[in-house]
Amino acid sequence: MNHAHSQSLFARAQARIPGGVNSPVRAFRGVGGDPVFFREGSGAWLTDVDGNRYVDLVGSWGPLILGHAYPPIVEAIIDAARRGSSFGAPHAGEVEFAEFICGTMPAVEMVRLVSSGTEATVAAIRVARGFTGREHILKFEGCFHGAGDPFLVKAGSGVETLGLPDSPGVPAALAKLTLTAPYNDLAAVERIFAEKGQDIACAIIEPVVGNMGVLVPKPGYLQGLQALCQKHGVLLVLDEVMTGFRLARGGAQEVYGLKPDLTTMAKVIGGGMPLGAYGGRADIMRKVAPAGPVYQSGTLSGNPVAVAAGLACLKALAAPGTYARLEQVSRMLEEGFIAEAKAAGVPVTVNRVGSMLTVFFTAEPVFDYTSAKTSDTGRFGRFFHAMLDAGVYLPPSQYEAAFVSLAIGEAEVAHVLGAARKAFRSLGQTG
Repeated sequence: MNHAHSQSLFARAQARIPGGVNSPVRAFRGVGGDPVFFREGSGAWLTDVDGNRYVDLVGSWGPLILGHAYPPIVEAIIDAARRGSSFGAPHAGEVEFAEFICGTMPAVEMVRLVSSGTEATVAAIRVARGFTGREHILKFEGCFHGAGDPFLVKAGSGVETLGLPDSPGVPAALAKLTLTAPYNDLAAVERIFAEKGQDIACAIIEPVVGNMGVLVPKPGYLQGLQALCQKHGVLLVLDEVMTGFRLARGGAQEVYGLKPDLTTMAKVIGGGMPLGAYGGRADIMRKVAPAGPVYQSGTLSGNPVAVAAGLACLKALAAPGTYARLEQVSRMLEEGFIAEAKAAGVPVTVNRVGSMLTVFFTAEPVFDYTSAKTSDTGRFGRFFHAMLDAGVYLPPSQYEAAFVSLAIGEAEVAHVLGAARKAFRSLGQTG
């Protein structure tokens, strides 16, 4: 494929934008080469600035569960923008949106809208500390909760892709308040709670990890974590930025039968626009200003255009059979990747929950940060570029989830698996 225009734009970008990109994992550091610049998306397909077309398995990192430029969302955005792009004041749409979220997510009784997933998780931690009067938090190795200071400790995702240590710029005193435990290891949580449980405000976790590649919770793990939190008075914060409205209408908490104290959301709830939210038990959320003393605000929070897009997306997902169709397509891709890799003699482990999946280039089971790190990232990079050349856009990192959209049909599945067949065979021949 010709990428001359992308290469020209990247050269210009590097002079004015750090690393030439506005989010680190876009830089292709995990796979080599230069990033592709895109011109437009329609349904399941992306078109780059050089006119090359790709089946999209990134989906803007999760929000585009209905595909690109989904007509009802586009119409909702245009209609809302005509009435005004921002008011900085209350409007009816945000009330309807809050009612929809609280009526759908099992553990969310009250909700505050924000503009991003990072903003949601940072605010949730502040509220947890304000509610409990405790300062420490517990997170899990490889889980990424946005680029807020409390979370840049063993953070997975882009940090892991770039091979960075815990981020400079985070004060050591603040980092000491973030405790970490391996994902899928309840015994480790028990040890930490036994020693410091009285000092821990909350445990925050991705129920299905998407930022170390997809990690699947072991049976009983999330329920056990919830029980431990209740025993020690530690609030459970479920980071559903990725999983909310993607794994099911009620998110991972519906799938796994959980009732977290706080939930964070973004991505799908915005329908492709910048929108996030955090919510949970009413007694906790009433601590948020102006109802209570824990301050959090945002000029564009509840933005009318973003809310209109989010409502259109969530209402479309409420149609009967939506998640069954998404599961069917996702299973076809999972089974196809496994079959093609096996036929080529390339050892892989494919982890999938719903429409989130990762092809790990290792023969070993992948269930935590340490096992994910056994993956052959060099081999993944070669696979990525072979797929890109064949017209399939995958996340440019071994440590990211691919996202399946409802716009992907049988033709797109055939295209992806045909590309995978060639890519795996080339790896099998070259090693």
